[in-house]
Amino acid sequence: MTSLPRFPDTAITPPGRSRRAAAAKTSPVRDLLALTQRPEVISFAGGLPAPELFDLDGLRAAFEEVLRSPLVLQYSTSEGNHELREAVARRYTEDDLATEPADLIITTGSQQGLGLLATSLLDPGDPILVEEPCYLAALQTFALAGARVIGVPYDGDELDTDALDRLAAEHAPKFFYTVPTFQNPTGRTHGLDARRRIAETAIRRGFRIVEDEPYRELRYSGEALPSLSTFAPEHVLSLGSFSKVIAPGLRIGWIRLTADIRQTVTIAKQAGDLHTSTVDQAAAAHYLESGRGEPALERIRQEYGRRRDAMLDALPAALPAGSRWNRPDGGMFIWARLPGGADATDLLTTALAHDVAFVPGAPFFAGTPDRRALRLSFTTYAPDRIRDGLSRLGTASRAAG
Repeated sequence: MTSLPRFPDTAITPPGRSRRAAAAKTSPVRDLLALTQRPEVISFAGGLPAPELFDLDGLRAAFEEVLRSPLVLQYSTSEGNHELREAVARRYTEDDLATEPADLIITTGSQQGLGLLATSLLDPGDPILVEEPCYLAALQTFALAGARVIGVPYDGDELDTDALDRLAAEHAPKFFYTVPTFQNPTGRTHGLDARRRIAETAIRRGFRIVEDEPYRELRYSGEALPSLSTFAPEHVLSLGSFSKVIAPGLRIGWIRLTADIRQTVTIAKQAGDLHTSTVDQAAAAHYLESGRGEPALERIRQEYGRRRDAMLDALPAALPAGSRWNRPDGGMFIWARLPGGADATDLLTTALAHDVAFVPGAPFFAGTPDRRALRLSFTTYAPDRIRDGLSRLGTASRAAG
């Protein structure tokens, strides 16, 4: 019998994590989701679409149809299903932004698209600009890329475009990351003048714009606004997703690319996962072609509008006197700020004891956090459940003093 090799009594410890991985922080939103799994907890923490509004019949029919062919279970191109890219390109073109299927790469959710752009555009130590506060998973992505992240502040509810210009001149960033429409976490939207100024600054200072638009189609009031690509077509890379308007479990997103980096991003996609699920792409394409998508989206818009209004109506009794919050025209979130001296993390501790949750705003900041801020999502529950949850939050607010 062959004897097993003997190992020395002493061993060298394997290498630890990379510095970039160590710099990335866990998501408090994901951590909170784990804490709020008890069915009695009403959680306004996660940006979760309402599952009862998913078009199950339409999606089931789409999957049944595409599974008639075994080719939907085969390997495919990294760029993505051509019919799906055609359908997405038409949506852009109908919004007066001429787009060809070749301009698009299908990704496994827009989160992967963000990671592919970070991989393709950044070297460790490169400076980038972000809105302050910023989408939390974007901050994680940029930390993993080793970027030097610099926050651009808001002036009230408007991005400080003078600060954007000043910081761009000082740091020469690779890009400015923005969620211009119904931003996560704040629900804010850049107005037409701000969009023009952001684009003009990018052209003058020579940086790209990464425009993340997962909430664009979730508008309940006000007029639609043009993409930043309209004003600076050679400088803007756009991210999109079906997670909020069809279903997040599909994990279908895309990047609208400029020609100069198309090949680089394609190679990054090849290295990342070869391609996004072929069957999910085919089903999404069939679903869009079936004509069921727009009526389903209209039902979602109407219901989310009701839920937003229910939350806005109940907030005055739920938060301490002196609190302030915005009134977004769409999206999934309301951004609130407690009165002076209050801390949203302390309030969360009391709120959880009353079986209600939200996300404190501090983790969304690249720089000095605002500990008085908090994010509330209004999409997950029907209006009666929202009112019940905010009643609990009001009890918790009074208990917290």
